[in-house]
Amino acid sequence: MQIIARAQGKVGVLSENVAGALAYFTILPAILFLFLEPYRRNLFVRFHALQCFLYTAAVVLLAVALRVADYVLFVIPVLGPLLVVVIDVVVALAAILLWFVLVAKAWRGETFKMPYFGDFAERYAGEF
Repeated sequence: MQIIARAQGKVGVLSENVAGALAYFTILPAILFLFLEPYRRNLFVRFHALQCFLYTAAVVLLAVALRVADYVLFVIPVLGPLLVVVIDVVVALAAILLWFVLVAKAWRGETFKMPYFGDFAERYAGEF
């Protein structure tokens, strides 16, 4: 497993930390950074683009699972809708907070590895 160093230089027209942080703003920059030169050759940018891709996929799957759970919980009278609101708000706030941490760490030039996704992104970022 390769250790990804702090962002120090420039890649293309952007500095490494800016490109790493931009990768987390929607999935489009992450996909572009994975395929466009010279970003795809930079280990720091590639790591953050892969981690963003995995994070976005996980959030989408979690949203689908929550939607199914919402339909099931709505069957419970009175308490069901309250549980739906509380669970949805807590999960949404957690997802937004984690996204903010990922952007802030990339902006500072640091590599913040999420459990499971970070290991996967680190492993496959070195294989391009």
